Amino acid sequence: QLQLQESGPGLVIPSQTVTVTCSVSGGSIRTNGRYWSWIRQSPGKGLEWIGYIGPSGSPDYSPSLRSRTSISRDTSVNQFSLQLRSVTPEDTAVYYCARGSASWYYDYWGQGTQVTVSS
Repeated sequence: QLQLQESGPGLVIPSQTVTVTCSVSGGSIRTNGRYWSWIRQSPGKGLEWIGYIGPSGSPDYSPSLRSRTSISRDTSVNQFSLQLRSVTPEDTAVYYCARGSASWYYDYWGQGTQVTVSS
């Protein structure tokens, strides 16, 4: 059974960089045809796709967040990470990692980790 688990700092000061990591067990992040994704949900808002890292290790990002986002992976420990730079209170959200397909179907999700941006 595939499992995903996010970990992050919880509280971040505005203008800093936040890194959130997803640890995957029960399957490899190098699996063909799978896109390891980051999605967030801010208070009172819907889900927002942030980006993914594909089976070849190439990332893609939401245009609205592209300038501040990096997604990388460490296949030796089966993890992938999200780095969001220059955060503001508007980046406060629950951050989820998920496994997606080329048809944008997400079949496995982590439980989510709260990131709060506040001074």
